[in-house]
Amino acid sequence: MTDKNQISALILAGGRATRMGRVDKGLQPLRGAPLVAHVLEKLKPQVACIAINANRNAEAYAAYGLPVLADALDGFAGPLAGLQVGLRQCGTELLLTVPCDSPFLPADLAPRLQAALHAEDADLAVAVTLEPDEHGVPQRQRHPVFSLVKRSALPQLEAYLDSGMRRMGGWYGALRVAEVLFSDAAAFRNINTLEQLQQEEHDHAPSLQQVISCLSDYDPGALPVRHAQHIIHGFIQPVRTVEKVALRSALDRVLAADLISPIDVPAHDNSAMDGYAFDGAQLQGREQLTLRTIGIAYAGQPSGLRPGPGECVRIMTGGVMPDGCDTVLPQELASASDAASVTFAGHSVRPGDNRRRQGEDLQAGQPALRGGKLIRPADLGLIASLGIAEVPVRRRLRVAFFSTGNELRSIGEPLEEGCIYDSNRYTLYGMLRRLGCDIIDMGVTRDDPAALEAALREACESADAIITSGGVSVGDADYTRAVMDKLGEVSFWKIGMRPGRPMAFGRIRSNGRSAFLFGLPGNPVAVMVTFYFFARNALLRMMGVDGGNNAPLLHVRSAEAIRKKAGRTEYQRGIVSLGADGQPEVRLTGAQGSGILRSMTEANCIIILPDEQGNVAAGEPVAILPFEGLI
Repeated sequence: MTDKNQISALILAGGRATRMGRVDKGLQPLRGAPLVAHVLEKLKPQVACIAINANRNAEAYAAYGLPVLADALDGFAGPLAGLQVGLRQCGTELLLTVPCDSPFLPADLAPRLQAALHAEDADLAVAVTLEPDEHGVPQRQRHPVFSLVKRSALPQLEAYLDSGMRRMGGWYGALRVAEVLFSDAAAFRNINTLEQLQQEEHDHAPSLQQVISCLSDYDPGALPVRHAQHIIHGFIQPVRTVEKVALRSALDRVLAADLISPIDVPAHDNSAMDGYAFDGAQLQGREQLTLRTIGIAYAGQPSGLRPGPGECVRIMTGGVMPDGCDTVLPQELASASDAASVTFAGHSVRPGDNRRRQGEDLQAGQPALRGGKLIRPADLGLIASLGIAEVPVRRRLRVAFFSTGNELRSIGEPLEEGCIYDSNRYTLYGMLRRLGCDIIDMGVTRDDPAALEAALREACESADAIITSGGVSVGDADYTRAVMDKLGEVSFWKIGMRPGRPMAFGRIRSNGRSAFLFGLPGNPVAVMVTFYFFARNALLRMMGVDGGNNAPLLHVRSAEAIRKKAGRTEYQRGIVSLGADGQPEVRLTGAQGSGILRSMTEANCIIILPDEQGNVAAGEPVAILPFEGLI
């Protein structure tokens, strides 16, 4: 007979996670939720109550509405230290333990362990699976972190720990142990490294058709911009490989995991300004005070001074607050002062003013920066203030790109009649460099199925993403579609937008490698618009940037009337400036043809006119996206 009301559960999340780069395992994301959330989902139906054993990030775990128990033993003593505190706090007869990095645990773990415990009158029941040895012969393997323990076994555990021993299954000698054989060994596997975490994400990535099937009104021949963006976001998967780099090299890289502060910042209570430190209780009921100065506290030099009643310490900005002091009088508020004393009005400060408390900015063990952040100059300074010299970052994204067209020539080649120089590769080069990608310029590919297939295969085998320009319009689509269908899963779209209507998107494979493919139009302005509004955020997602890096749109008035046909999204090139009244206004650059590249060089923003928008009258507000820092 089983009764879940007799069982409490403890999720073990108190380790250092050395093999995962010392990040907090339980808080690492898997399929859109932290690992600990997946474990909780599996545990809740099986037990009466749950607690989490964690030695850092207590606030993050407490957000799940559960008790968070820290080890009683010092120094990350291992899962037995978690079991010890769990048994001490356990309010039921039985305690079930599971690790935070095993999100696949069986749905019947607790009842089967409980049934065996009662049937064999045991003190502890442990999960067992059959695992092949080096010769392929199945052997019974215990999983001690998946166990159900009687609360009455606590004295034996504490005696074992007092002897200095820490091995998880080593204390079983004093207990009656029941082994429960589970047939699904995979349910007990744990995720020990970031690479394993990445592999789990990859193995459960949806197909393009699965993502598309979520749209009830999908029409590739008339696809709204928002639907194309939704499909791309749902299909793209981040590149998970992690590397450690020196702090200076981390600029513009993506943080691979939460960066945990090893120290309090500030490390001690200190003064926010130059002045006089004293006990603020002396302010009560005093119109004016005169305090005797007993010494000076400099930044970086603890003074060892302790002023008594009627005394103060001259203190510099950043100086450690002397014992017994909680308030700082700014020096400019003193009505009189010399080396021996200071006089000031009692109402000029309040108790506690101008004191920076230890850990006020960051507390040791708390995330200083979250994983997925694009590291900027201010972040470098923050990381340096923590004394961290190396940073775990996602590896750089590799992007291959080429142009298609018999009429295209590269710079330096003679320009025959009817030919043009290829400009798209240079704009793509600039935009990809701005993103910090490792780029592979594959030049120009002629309009030929064999040449296109060879170029796509080469790009696929050397890059994470491929960007092509040209070859996806109606006249080119037949052989392009045949080649891309041969290599993978690619959709061809006519998007309700101007410029940039034709586009291809999907994933191709070659010789065991795969790459996401963005087939952009051939017109120069259309290339830039489709890159920015479709490819750029997808590449940022591949880089691991949390939530993408969408720049906020600004709303300004239009300085002139703009013609617009409802039913499609239009991206018009504009120049934003201050009007005569000092308010921002925007005007068009002139002709808006998709081949007029000069219109992009003259513009400093794009005017975004959504599907439902019709003609715009002068003075009406419009949404704009500034170019600076983006393209």
